[in-house]
Amino acid sequence: MLTWPVRLEEQRPDGVTIVLRALTRTDRDRWQQLRLDNEEWLRPWEATLPTGPEGPVSFAKLRRLLDRAARDGHVLPFVIEADGLLVGQMHLFDIVWGSRWTGSAGYWLDRHATGRGLVTWALAMLIDHAIHDVGLHRVEVGIRPENTASLAVAHRLELPDEGFRAGQVHVAGAWRDHIEFAITADQLAGDRLVERLRLRETTSG
Repeated sequence: MLTWPVRLEEQRPDGVTIVLRALTRTDRDRWQQLRLDNEEWLRPWEATLPTGPEGPVSFAKLRRLLDRAARDGHVLPFVIEADGLLVGQMHLFDIVWGSRWTGSAGYWLDRHATGRGLVTWALAMLIDHAIHDVGLHRVEVGIRPENTASLAVAHRLELPDEGFRAGQVHVAGAWRDHIEFAITADQLAGDRLVERLRLRETTSG
């Protein structure tokens, strides 16, 4: 079941250590600088509200809101660390229990940290944790057709493609189409995506 806070850590075959953990008070300066530096680069891909932008939320309030939602079982709000440096965030949100036991993954990464496979590993870690440790049955990832980098992540993890979703999420001021990827506990069949990645990278290296 879901517990919070939790820390996930994996070392890749190339020696890079990736950590998923909770946002802390000491992250404030680094997190705020990352958001400022990446504002224009991330704007085309970030979810928005149909009613218009809300007022700014302080870092302290954001952290409290995320921690409360995590303790209530609605979200897993991780930051991504690579070799000890915060480089982005990886969330499992819209967690639904009842008869569904499902959640949706979303993420962002510092543009200077792209091209290193960090999101691929972080998403694999999140999905493994959600299914094997939390006990969810299904994890979904909605990706805009224009987002070729994120599509490549889904393909590298061999996530099943469930097809086109018209106007699925409000992003950058308008309703945007997405391609839905999802994987279930049955499809994983006891495997871990991280170990599949590790084996592939070890044998190809």
